[in-house]
Amino acid sequence: MQSGRRLCLTAISAGAVACVFAAAGFQLCAQAKSAPAASSTRTMLVEPPAPLLPATLAGLHREADGDAGDGLGKLDAAGLSAQDKSVLAEDGLKRFAQSNYSQGAEHGTVTVFRFMDVSGAIATFDYLRRPGAAKIGDQAAPGPDGDLVFRSGINIVRETFNLHGDHVAVLMSELIEHLPKVGGPAGMAPLLPTLVPAKGFDTQTVKYALGPAGYAATGGVLPANVVGFDKSAEAVTVKAKSGGMLTLVLYPTPQIAGAHLQMIQSAMNQQGAAVGTVVLRRDGPLVAMASGAWSAQAAQAMLAGIHLRTEVSFDKPMPLEFHAEVKKTYGLLTSIAIFCGIAFLAAIVLALFLGGGRAALRVLQGKPAASEPEFLRINLRGQEKEQPGDQ
Repeated sequence: MQSGRRLCLTAISAGAVACVFAAAGFQLCAQAKSAPAASSTRTMLVEPPAPLLPATLAGLHREADGDAGDGLGKLDAAGLSAQDKSVLAEDGLKRFAQSNYSQGAEHGTVTVFRFMDVSGAIATFDYLRRPGAAKIGDQAAPGPDGDLVFRSGINIVRETFNLHGDHVAVLMSELIEHLPKVGGPAGMAPLLPTLVPAKGFDTQTVKYALGPAGYAATGGVLPANVVGFDKSAEAVTVKAKSGGMLTLVLYPTPQIAGAHLQMIQSAMNQQGAAVGTVVLRRDGPLVAMASGAWSAQAAQAMLAGIHLRTEVSFDKPMPLEFHAEVKKTYGLLTSIAIFCGIAFLAAIVLALFLGGGRAALRVLQGKPAASEPEFLRINLRGQEKEQPGDQ
């Protein structure tokens, strides 16, 4: 009977332990199933970007907070044409804001376009600007609707105000100070506009484009489909004072430039004499074309002077500062050479003196001057065994 009771108690204990483990297992499974649900309900706080336009400008207050909303979706409310939107999109528009400001009788509208880099901002500025210039920001000129357009870094600003006197300068300086800044590669100006020759061209007509819409709108003479904007090409057009046109196109690689050079040449041949003189030249990834009222010799000479790599030549004596630096460098190198020569001679004399003195001393002692076996030999095998005939 006692053995039967023990068996029953043992069975009951085992069942209780099994129930405990089963309950723990069910609890762990429930926690594992509820963990993804808990993690899925987490909320992430994202800090909104700083507003492009401030609440006040030179004492003028923004009329409504809703006018200062950033976002590309509000381009429709800015009164832009379809062509304007295409140019802004291909130039890399990142943010946009427009606000009305007023204070008493003074009022106006400010529109800010912020781009990915300076190249896109310059392309849009060249698209919007009209002949004329003003000293505001990095670049400034009259806009298409009688407004003022200026560039500050990667930002393009269009403004219309009925301000007077120095109030305009104060407002613009406050706005430029408020606009976000950028550094690094995005803040570097493009290379292509700097390749336009300084002489013989009207700098007011330089137009930089990053896409077919901007290129066609700024008076490009090439068909936009052969320029290669789909291959990340950049284009610059500028009018010569003689009436001709210069077109520069920069490609990512020389291979792409070579392929599009043939396409450009074929397209210009199809247009025939309507475009006047056409001269093409390729320098690595750069394709240059002179068209219009050029003589063949003048066009070739002008294109030959356009290089991606800077070549420096001097046709006049160097300044005195340069000669002084050269003399200092020559004197330093000469002093180093003389010091090395003296040190070499001193080493030879010291070696002869010490070696000769030691040899003379050995001769006076009755020993050979050039051999000393007990000094020169190194026994690496330990003590030698005595031979039978040594004693």
